[in-house]
Amino acid sequence: MRIEEIEQQVTEEFALFTDWMDKYEYLIELGKLLPPFDEKNKVEQNLISGCQSRVWLDAQFENGRVYYTADSDAIITKGIVSLLVRVFSGQTPQDIIDANLHFIEAIGLKENLSPTRANGLLAMIKQMKTYALIFGTKN
Repeated sequence: MRIEEIEQQVTEEFALFTDWMDKYEYLIELGKLLPPFDEKNKVEQNLISGCQSRVWLDAQFENGRVYYTADSDAIITKGIVSLLVRVFSGQTPQDIIDANLHFIEAIGLKENLSPTRANGLLAMIKQMKTYALIFGTKN
């Protein structure tokens, strides 16, 4: 599935909720569904700088596609990173680099996050795109 199609799914899912408290609850649920993150990958080099909470991100490159795993010690942040993993994982490096992530605006995520969480969101996206850039140069 293409990034745009996944973004559309996410937008439609969030459209079911009218209240932001319900959307936060949904984010928390998404975080709980994030596949387990291998404890051996909870190392300093996998920590994303710029996040107030601790967020670990690992990326693997297989068959021309990037696969991400992630975890966070904060429940809402874990939900946010789970959305990014869902959108980006299994995509080509170029598609990840080119993605504009319009779903973030469409679901109202950015304006409903505290400034520190919004900065963390940007740091997560930057790190995921950096991995894609690195893997893309290996092609």
